[in-house]
Amino acid sequence: MSEYDLELGRVVAQIKEQEIKTVCIQLPDGLKPKAKEIQEKIEKETNANVLIWIGSNYGACDFPTELSKVGVDLLVAWGHSEWRYQWKEK
Repeated sequence: MSEYDLELGRVVAQIKEQEIKTVCIQLPDGLKPKAKEIQEKIEKETNANVLIWIGSNYGACDFPTELSKVGVDLLVAWGHSEWRYQWKEK
C-alpha cells in the first residue's frame, strides 16, 4: 500500500474519536486486492468491525445508501481523486 496514501492513520483516529462500532470500506477496483489488508489494519487498531463493500465504486455519486439499516455507523470510501468529506458527527 506504500504507493498510495490512504490516510489510514486519520481513519483510525476518527473511528476511535467517534467510538465507531461498525465501518464499511468502499474501494475502487484497483485497491480491492488490498481490502483485506486495510480491514485488518483498521480492526487491529480500533474496536470497530470492518465490512468490505464489494459492489461498484465509480465516483462520489456511487455509494451504498442503505448501510445504516444493517448497522453501519461510518462509510469510508476511497477514490482516485481527492474529495473533501465531512466525518459523521455523534
